[in-house]
Amino acid sequence: MLKNSVLLPTLIGLGLFTGCNGSSTQTAQHSPDEEVFFADPTVILLDGNYYMAGTQGSNPPGFTVMRSTDLLEWTPASQDTIPNLTPGENVYGTKWFWAPQFVPTDSCVYMFYTANEQIALAKADSINGTYRWDGTAIDDSEKNIDPFLFTDADGRHYLYHVRFDHGNWLWVGEFDFNTGHFVDGTLTPVFRNDQDWEHTLAYESAPIMEGPTVIRLGDTYYLFYSANHYMSPDYAVGYATAKSPLGPWTKNPANPIIHRNIVGERGSGHGDVFADKDGNLRYVYHVHNSDTVPNPRRSRIVTLKMDNSVSPVAITVDTTSIIYPSVR
Repeated sequence: MLKNSVLLPTLIGLGLFTGCNGSSTQTAQHSPDEEVFFADPTVILLDGNYYMAGTQGSNPPGFTVMRSTDLLEWTPASQDTIPNLTPGENVYGTKWFWAPQFVPTDSCVYMFYTANEQIALAKADSINGTYRWDGTAIDDSEKNIDPFLFTDADGRHYLYHVRFDHGNWLWVGEFDFNTGHFVDGTLTPVFRNDQDWEHTLAYESAPIMEGPTVIRLGDTYYLFYSANHYMSPDYAVGYATAKSPLGPWTKNPANPIIHRNIVGERGSGHGDVFADKDGNLRYVYHVHNSDTVPNPRRSRIVTLKMDNSVSPVAITVDTTSIIYPSVR
């Protein structure tokens, strides 16, 4: 079980919404053709099973939920509903379905996601059900992508995401489930790119920071994010810390913690933190298809290591624990 000092958004938010009716694992043997090909993946442990979704391209468009008991072998969570969210009358968006996140409650499961370069919200009766909503975007004032909802111990919700301004930049705003929109006056930028690893010359692009995930350890908030264009071999993950969900944030001086020079594969990034059945914190992410071709991207899972001898806690990854999720 997780200690009380660890707050994960999908574990502390149960019952807060309205409007609804082990040990580290060694790298698994696998066949590359049998792997899970989800980019921007998310994983959640719910009722003894792991569930995963991610960006799966346009064939078919939408999101398919996968299920596993061991993080190694995955099957479709519902044979009757593939994909679990797809374009239609009661779903926002027609293309570019990216970066989903599960938010379970006592009576339903929400899914935040991106479509048509806008953040949207859908819900289902169960995590492997059919996700539907009323066909609206959360904030159509400008383009915004890569949603991640963090719910703090006081029940307040914060929606981290990306906005465009000659590049991709991280923003956060307090989110009101009663209105389905940001709380007025709370939208604020997180930070800009000012560490060398965040904008390398390996792939020419505007500055890009994306894929936010937030957890709380004790009284400190940890924001994991990715930098560089996803096509770059230097796409990687770092984190920053703060004493408030709205910042100000201090970046880890040892960033990045996930990079091709650390995990051994190019384009490693844009994922999610989750707790496994033994209470270990893991990070699910994607990597390039190969050293020469970025797409379709492959999913990976690695265990996070916590050094509690320093404050804030120093986080690295256990490279002996990398899992290659495969389709059974």
